[in-house]
Amino acid sequence: MMRIALYLLTLCFSTTKAEPCNAIVSICMDQDPSIWTRCYEDKITTCLMPRIGPSSVIQLTANSSEKAEVKILSRHRVEVPSSALQRIGRTQSDESIRLVAAVINSSFFQQTPPPSRRRVLITQKPVDKQETVLTEQVLFLKAGSQSVSGLTEPVQLIFNHNKTENSGRCVFWKEPHAMNETGQWSAEGCDTTKSEEEFICSCNHLSFFAVLVNPDLNLKVDGSNAVRLSVITYIGSVLSALFAFISLFNYVHLHRRRPEKALGIHMQLTVALLCLHLSFLSCSFWTFLLDEKEDGLVCRGLGLFLHWSLMATFTWVALEGFHLYLLLIRVFNIYVRRYLLKLSMVGWGLPTVVAVICGILGVYGKYTLQIKDSNNQTSQICWMSDNFRQRQLVTYITLASICLVVLCNSCMLLLVVVKIRGLRSGRDYECNDLKMNKEKWPRLWKDCATVLGLSWVLALPWGLAGLTYATLLGIYLFTICNSLQGVFMFLWSVALLCKTRSENNSSVRDPSSQKMMMTSFNN
Repeated sequence: MMRIALYLLTLCFSTTKAEPCNAIVSICMDQDPSIWTRCYEDKITTCLMPRIGPSSVIQLTANSSEKAEVKILSRHRVEVPSSALQRIGRTQSDESIRLVAAVINSSFFQQTPPPSRRRVLITQKPVDKQETVLTEQVLFLKAGSQSVSGLTEPVQLIFNHNKTENSGRCVFWKEPHAMNETGQWSAEGCDTTKSEEEFICSCNHLSFFAVLVNPDLNLKVDGSNAVRLSVITYIGSVLSALFAFISLFNYVHLHRRRPEKALGIHMQLTVALLCLHLSFLSCSFWTFLLDEKEDGLVCRGLGLFLHWSLMATFTWVALEGFHLYLLLIRVFNIYVRRYLLKLSMVGWGLPTVVAVICGILGVYGKYTLQIKDSNNQTSQICWMSDNFRQRQLVTYITLASICLVVLCNSCMLLLVVVKIRGLRSGRDYECNDLKMNKEKWPRLWKDCATVLGLSWVLALPWGLAGLTYATLLGIYLFTICNSLQGVFMFLWSVALLCKTRSENNSSVRDPSSQKMMMTSFNN
């Protein structure tokens, strides 16, 4: 009896108490944070599972003759092929394989850039600092008691996503080789497949897995708002085309009575703007007549016309800013021979050369715009073809040119404000206080109207594109202001027409607004 009692006491004291599975990470981190993953791999197979409620750890016994499937927390699935289980079973001489899968928060995986080493060939894609772990969750998978790598038939790890991630790649946590290093995310041995709802990682080994995604900075627009924005765009384009056509008659009338080169530039810009809205409406309408996968010669031609019109519009907008620069900075002794002809060669020639080159390279065709968070709806237009490999490069160059024009014209508008202020200050100094107070508010409204009108002529509302990354209201403002640019150009032509008529009926002229609105170069 004494021997039996001693044996039982020895057995009780020698038995190690198993820890709960949900506490394994904290226990291993307390022991040694630098190698906590190794501790986790050892303890997770023998931890105590919670009796009630969902668990982030799944333990099961799999038969090597069948494919094993594990589902964890409704967002992750693991599929281990039977060939992989059979290989693991041969190493441990057992057909029953202990399979463990767990979900861990990504905050426990801290990485820093490894120290630079010379003569080291980098063959893997480095981790981008902007990349984040999908849903901040890491999926751990272990089968058997030994490490598994080099599988001929890979295991599949499925991560559900929210349909908002543009791209992602499957990675695993690579352990450090030295004590002064930390682990790194690596894509070695893993292939990534993205579907509408899932990222599927096919890996030839078992480890800690995650999906690194690039955050999408663009504000998501749902289906209902996309429809409203489309309606606003089409109505605004129709009105802009109509009023731009009417504006041409106003400028022709003004040019006959007062042949100024500024009016000639306004006319050229209005023609380019009219072409832009007509081409946009034509490209949008033509896609309704084509099949979903059809991409004909007419669509390519319309895409070329749209791109050419856009570049021509902003080329003339840039020339408006250039003309204003000469008007403000080099006021005296300016004579440019055949000034309008030279501007026309730049305003129409440069976009034509670029469009022809892009057409020869096959840039244009049908473009499909994905509407996010709206049941995968799409919107198509004849623009730059999706099939052209360098489409993004051409798009970025076009957008960079537009941003440069808007930035330069913003500086020019600032000079206009400074110039008006200087002219007003000089005039107020010569006037008595009573007359100055009487004319203060009318002059203020006139100056504001001049600056506002010039902002439309210089296409500064395109700068509102920066707001489209922040709020839905910014998207609506950008859409309304730029789709109605032809309407505002019409209002500017009416203002110039009224200004001319008032000057003919009055001998008093306002020197500041007159210089900003009507002054031009002599022939």
